[in-house]
Amino acid sequence: MTISQDSASWIRPVVHGDLPGPNSARFLSRQDRRESNARTYPRNLPIALAEGFGSFVRDVDDNIFIDFLAGAGVLSFGYSHPDLVRVATSQLQNLTHGLDFPTQAKDDFIEAQLTMLPKALRDRMKIHFCGPTGANAVDAALKLCKTATGRGGVLSFQGGFHGSSHAAMATTGLVAQKRPISNGMPGVHFFPYSYCARCPLGLNPAMCDTNCMEYLERSLKDPNGGIPLPAAIIVEVVQGEGGVIPATVEFMQRLRAVTRELEIPLVLDEVQTGCGRTGTWFAFEQYDIEPDVVVASKGLSGLGLPVALILYDEKLDTWSPGAHTGTFRGNQVAFATGTEAIRLFRRDDVLRNVMERGDQVRGLLEQLRRNPWVHDVRGLGLMWGVELADPADGSPAGHIARDVQAHALRHGLIVELGGRNDSVVRMLPPLNVTAEVVDAACEILADAVAACAP
Repeated sequence: MTISQDSASWIRPVVHGDLPGPNSARFLSRQDRRESNARTYPRNLPIALAEGFGSFVRDVDDNIFIDFLAGAGVLSFGYSHPDLVRVATSQLQNLTHGLDFPTQAKDDFIEAQLTMLPKALRDRMKIHFCGPTGANAVDAALKLCKTATGRGGVLSFQGGFHGSSHAAMATTGLVAQKRPISNGMPGVHFFPYSYCARCPLGLNPAMCDTNCMEYLERSLKDPNGGIPLPAAIIVEVVQGEGGVIPATVEFMQRLRAVTRELEIPLVLDEVQTGCGRTGTWFAFEQYDIEPDVVVASKGLSGLGLPVALILYDEKLDTWSPGAHTGTFRGNQVAFATGTEAIRLFRRDDVLRNVMERGDQVRGLLEQLRRNPWVHDVRGLGLMWGVELADPADGSPAGHIARDVQAHALRHGLIVELGGRNDSVVRMLPPLNVTAEVVDAACEILADAVAACAP
């Protein structure tokens, strides 16, 4: 069985028997013997992949799933989009690796990226290409701000996730990841994030943003507050791994105001929210703010090819030659497909599809709020989360979320977990997903919640 281009716009998910199937089980056993214990996804999603097209993936046992993980959000157009595959194939025959030399593919990519910025930013933002991951770009952004300001500290937010490299991990809220690592990057301070469904200060949720920002502003301005002005403040406009938590407009605008007042560079981590995921090219556009630095990676190539960059205000460009390098910052194939992806965004009006399908998801999942174990349903564009919690005390119900994920997989839907205690079931569909596929996926998820939540 194969997934053909003609049939991939709509295929009914089908799962044969128990998971993992016998072929997947053999692959997983070999993986367990030979690969690092740090591997994650196959632990809760026990399948071995064979092929994918569009929003669907087939495993080695001929089970077909709707994939609403989409490579952790990198597959903006799903698997094997024919236009992107054509461009990648052509570039492979021309030039694949270019370090930081100028090339036609790179120049076209830069031009395409700059045209996607709000007009007020296009003429004053510079681009730096980093190593191939979002964490590499976070490291670069922090180094840039430290160099430009001469300061050493960084302010981050509880629940945020910025990557697993040494510096990026230091700014990540997840304590379990950092606990085994001694001598982490010093000078990082964490503040409450705009998480009104579960107020980090334990106060009235209706005042959550005001309370969080009052605390932040007072701490930075208090001469006895203990925190020198930092080199940067880094924040996700929508926390992804933290549980799909969109910041409120008030929170982001007040954060931008105080950072401008105190001349602190504001770094927006748009690794997951960028490249159209929330319905605008970058999520910050929906908050009427202008950042100093934008970190981007996941969706840049449209096809899952590695590329990462930072966009930053030219006033911060104080680096000397060689200040931040990386062998794989010249991925010509990713540049070529990234330029084509932007052409497809415009040709197919993909951003409108993101907003329409996002509204569709919102309407279909609204019914879940009637279940007492559903603490919240939230999202922006095509980035959604269903938070599960014990109705008796509000504690995160990660065990229920894991059951929901497993039930959904057995019925043909791949979803991810995140948030406190992995209690949030997350969906990151391809951005060109159809209404029919969204209907089917949300029906499977709703059935899974109904079956698993007591």
